[in-house]
Amino acid sequence: MPRTVHAFTDDALAHHDATALAALIAKGEIHPREATDAALARLAAVEPQLNAMVLTDREASQARASEKTFTGFFAGVPSLIKDNIDMPGLPTRHGSAAVGGKPLKKTSVLARQYLAQGFNVIGKTRLPAFGFTASTELAHDGATHNPWHGDYSAGGSSGGSAALVAAGVVPIAHGNDGGGSIRIPAACCGLVGLKCTRGRLVTQEAGKALPVNIISDGVLTRSVRDTANFFSEAERYYRNRKLPAIGQVTGPGKGRLRIGMMIDSITGDPSCAQTRATVEATARQLAGLGHRVEEARIDLPQRFVDDFLLYWAMLAFSVSQFGRALFPQGFDRSQLDPLTLGLADYYKQRFLKTPGMIRQLKKSQQRYARTFNDYDVILSPVLAHTTPPLGYLGADVPFDTQLERLLRYTTFTPANNASGSPALSLPMGQTDQGLPIGVQFSGRHGDERTLLALGFELEQAQPLRQLYQQA
Repeated sequence: MPRTVHAFTDDALAHHDATALAALIAKGEIHPREATDAALARLAAVEPQLNAMVLTDREASQARASEKTFTGFFAGVPSLIKDNIDMPGLPTRHGSAAVGGKPLKKTSVLARQYLAQGFNVIGKTRLPAFGFTASTELAHDGATHNPWHGDYSAGGSSGGSAALVAAGVVPIAHGNDGGGSIRIPAACCGLVGLKCTRGRLVTQEAGKALPVNIISDGVLTRSVRDTANFFSEAERYYRNRKLPAIGQVTGPGKGRLRIGMMIDSITGDPSCAQTRATVEATARQLAGLGHRVEEARIDLPQRFVDDFLLYWAMLAFSVSQFGRALFPQGFDRSQLDPLTLGLADYYKQRFLKTPGMIRQLKKSQQRYARTFNDYDVILSPVLAHTTPPLGYLGADVPFDTQLERLLRYTTFTPANNASGSPALSLPMGQTDQGLPIGVQFSGRHGDERTLLALGFELEQAQPLRQLYQQA
């Protein structure tokens, strides 16, 4: 396939972000049907190369756009939703051949909050089986390609959404994050990805049943303002009174921040040279903007990695043992992928550690919070090394090898999921192959405002490079 793939062209979508497109629709300069048809045409142009969609809801999305019934800030803006969220009339297969394809009648609580902003969802995007890995490579249905370089991973688990936003099919798409699954594909595909504070959006039905709810929903975007507007508008639908309000963030903050820089992970494993250079360059840029930057460590024990892995494995075990109850659309255990089965076996060998593991993960919020006695933001890599080629985390890689690679690669993101704290991924550099490198900004529990304001400031100082600008 070509090295880069994108669908940006001189149509109704042009180079607009979702905020600009919504404003044009509101003024009547673009009709929702025009925007939808442009998105569908772009999808048809790039999907054969990207393999990022599960299902295109073409006729229904065109009919909705023609009816002009959209309300909300993003009224009429075409978007996509990840294939682990229930939408009426569509199947939800969670990236797995083991889950049946029967269309569902219900709309999940998260989908209702998403649709309330006025999006016209034109289809569902790919994820690896149950979101258990950091590259969207399906054992039964091939890999999703990175639009910046087709030989490389688009990240995961929200890799399908990230690839299609980066490629210009839609300006904004849904993702969720249980261990980095918004931030990782944002880093791989050069996007903005905010993992919000636990409880910021409505809680998915599955999340309510977890002993530690590690899952946060959100969006992948090409601009900081799209992400800021999404969360501001989501708050109008549901406001968690236990958290400080985000409100409307429209630009940089006036105050200067105390920023702690952590380049190597809590395990002490060093980040790769290109990643390290990008984080250091970002630190120099922040210092030049007047922020105080110094080296820091997050207050989590080294055993955190083992605890989080065991929790992840417990989720895979639950899928393998209770899939019939979890997935009413149908479940065939014999079709489970090797990674899910390997994680389930990993848990079975260590299940006696479950009470201690859960206890330690619940303590992580307080431990993590102590870091912010001294700092407003923690600066770190999103990932320990640059985006790997497809196959590095492929479904056919032996379990032990894949697990070792996954733990090494994703060591920075899970702390925010266990602690429930927010973290923002921004594209701040590029690899020798022209792929984006993401940098992570972690904040206090409930303090998305500071992260978004900092994102605006960095975006103004260093405009985010778009795929259509790639030489």
